[in-house]
Amino acid sequence: MPQPSQHLKTTTFAFLDLETTGGSVATDRITEIGIQFWRAGECVGQWQTLVNPKTRISPFIEQLTGISNAMVADAPLFEDIADELEQRLDGVVFVAHNARFDYGFVKGEFRRLGRMFVAKVLCTVKLSRRLYPEFRRHNMDALIERHGLQQVQRHRAMGDVAAMLGFFEHALAQQGEDTLETAIGELLQRPSIPSHLPLDTLQELPRGPGVYRFYGENDALLYVGKSTNIAQRVASHFSGDHNSTRGVRISESLRRVDWTETAGELGALLLELKQIKGLKPLFNRRSRAAKNLVSIELTTNAQGYLQARLIREIDPGRLGDYYGLFRSKRDAERALAGIAAKNELCNRLLGLEPEHSGPCFQRALGRCQGACEGREDPLRYNLRMQIAFHSLRLQTWPWKGPVAIIERNEISHKTDVLVVYNWVHVATVHDDHELDSLSLGGQAVNFDLDSYKLLAKALLGKDSGQFRIQPLPALAQPDVLMP
Repeated sequence: MPQPSQHLKTTTFAFLDLETTGGSVATDRITEIGIQFWRAGECVGQWQTLVNPKTRISPFIEQLTGISNAMVADAPLFEDIADELEQRLDGVVFVAHNARFDYGFVKGEFRRLGRMFVAKVLCTVKLSRRLYPEFRRHNMDALIERHGLQQVQRHRAMGDVAAMLGFFEHALAQQGEDTLETAIGELLQRPSIPSHLPLDTLQELPRGPGVYRFYGENDALLYVGKSTNIAQRVASHFSGDHNSTRGVRISESLRRVDWTETAGELGALLLELKQIKGLKPLFNRRSRAAKNLVSIELTTNAQGYLQARLIREIDPGRLGDYYGLFRSKRDAERALAGIAAKNELCNRLLGLEPEHSGPCFQRALGRCQGACEGREDPLRYNLRMQIAFHSLRLQTWPWKGPVAIIERNEISHKTDVLVVYNWVHVATVHDDHELDSLSLGGQAVNFDLDSYKLLAKALLGKDSGQFRIQPLPALAQPDVLMP
């Protein structure tokens, strides 16, 4: 039988608070550190210092904290106090209010020095939620008012440390040693999760592939992600220590996690794409669906030279006649310019210069071999064009109609039948009965660039052999609409 923990008798707790120039670990810096060390019922030391952040403190932050640029001008840099801070925090429990913020900043400062910092972390926001679940608010001002704690100088490091330690000692006196010991033991053993989530969130998540969704207040969708192990991937979000402003904002806003299990990774990738584009989560960086795709078509002019032209009216049934799919005319022209420069092709034949008599501008610079003047043999030029554009050629759908891609998970025994046509994920069903009942006639589906890239790589790439593909000749073909 495991022995109960004895943290309150044997552990040193370092109650720590930081003041910073802002909320981003990536761009903001520490301006003040305050620590009180507590062990076995009494304070056993304290440490405090201002820190020169090597950047300007904004007027708003100056007013909020009372720490001015003049105050930190002669303060030590973080690298000057890093060794001492690391020694003082060695072997202790790092305690902070909303600890992910303070811990993330300390780790970020050490990371800038090429050093790693790791500690056991106790968050007093989570401790308050664990001990006083009947209350909704657990910020420091709420704790001071609710528990009648001594007023302190808020938004200064040692003031906030005193309030935090005051809450800790108040909870010990009010809840008793056994209750507080149990709560501390559980919080130190649990994976770090944002304070607004239930402590058992990670225990509920599946260990297989699928898509997960983060929701904020009023059930606003914050983020959609996918993984071959949902629980592991979600846990990695919570242990990332906020290397970005986006990570901080997601963590602070997060109120609920839900998920959809899939049989395999391809189904998870397709579902993630569909939900990001359809549900438009606030924090996903992946580009949404393009409004008008642009491609390149090669045609022969009157002189027998291949020339490129941009087209917007793309026929999804003859993708193999096109080269590249671009989200805008500018992206397509940028690609053409790169091809011209790399292969000494004629800018005028590529549509990058208006029609005019005489050589193209690149010819005058020695970057065109003379097709614009008829000086390069058309057969030779056309061969160089075809070689230059080969890697951009789109893949024509290789089947006569829709196909079923069957993914089977031998651990969960889940089966997904992904119905795909012309590089579009049309539907997902789970057995032959649902497949037989599926009707695609008259249905319109939108062609999607990201889906095309994903499915072409999966079905025609080096790992295509892992998929079981079943043609569905009897299934009516849906209408594929180009954006």
